[in-house]
Amino acid sequence: MAKLTFKTDNCKGCSLCVDACPKGILRIATDKINKKGHHPAECFDEDKCIGCASCAMMCPDCIIKVER
Repeated sequence: MAKLTFKTDNCKGCSLCVDACPKGILRIATDKINKKGHHPAECFDEDKCIGCASCAMMCPDCIIKVER
């Protein structure tokens, strides 16, 4: 099982990671706002993560770390 870590304070909520996830387990948080004023990305079902790192590769700000 993979472990995802997000640097949410640096996320600009572009949703490129959400679109890249083959399992559909990422979303833009509607209930959180980071210090830049954006809704950050989050994983809502980490148990289904396959550790492919597509989300991390797509992130233009390198806020996602995937550990296998």
